[in-house]
Amino acid sequence: MTGSLHFVGNATTVLRLGPFTLLTDPNFLHRGQWTHIGQGVVTKRLTDPAIEIADLPELDAVVLSHLHGDHFDRVASRELARDLPLFTTPHAARRLSRKGFTETAPLRTWETVVLSRGAAKLTITSLPGRHALGALGRLLPPVMGTMLEYREAAGVPPFRVYLSGDTLVHPALRQIRERFDGIDLAVLHLGGTKVLGVLLTMDGRQGTDLMELLAPRTTVPVHYEEYGVMKSPLSDFTAEVSRRGAGLDVQVVARGGTLQFDRERKAL
Repeated sequence: MTGSLHFVGNATTVLRLGPFTLLTDPNFLHRGQWTHIGQGVVTKRLTDPAIEIADLPELDAVVLSHLHGDHFDRVASRELARDLPLFTTPHAARRLSRKGFTETAPLRTWETVVLSRGAAKLTITSLPGRHALGALGRLLPPVMGTMLEYREAAGVPPFRVYLSGDTLVHPALRQIRERFDGIDLAVLHLGGTKVLGVLLTMDGRQGTDLMELLAPRTTVPVHYEEYGVMKSPLSDFTAEVSRRGAGLDVQVVARGGTLQFDRERKAL
């Protein structure tokens, strides 16, 4: 298969899998701009996106993990095409429909949708995610992880891409390993986001725990050092991976950089 991941910034990527092109968690605010992330909390962006919405290629769909201002911002709300398919949680789908997006597709956990282009198929499956543990988790918007399975043709083994979404490590994530036989690429939302001292996204230790749990062939970290509420730098993650030893392949893609996939289902 042929494919690539272009890192725009935060959790925003452009994923090309064969003939399909997806945008994840569109965040196009600029450095110094503020956004609301829920429960009255605002945070300032520390970086610029690598490209603007006008620079995007033609898209087949958006995959949105949840509705927070650093994942679907006011720029995306204003500039993305209203008829662009949006695969997301039922919570986010309802709210984006009210904003005029006509092709929102709510996915409950483990629900699947299939896109087709000739013989090629892309299966999108909603996976468990929890933005916070305990009582705080009930106050934050629901979040989903996503499994993308690309098949060039019937009978061809799939290329699997796991998008973690803003989840913490919790027992339900074990079901991902049980249901999917091998993950080629994991895109992990890190950053160690904290509000009032409470962890809301994986830090370096939790990210490495999830790598060990799911055992992807390659992992790309995203969602770090982008907003003031992110307290765990990328170095926390890379140091923890190094400390734990061999078998954990991490590819750090710089903002504006692209990771290419080869036909042998490995990252170049």
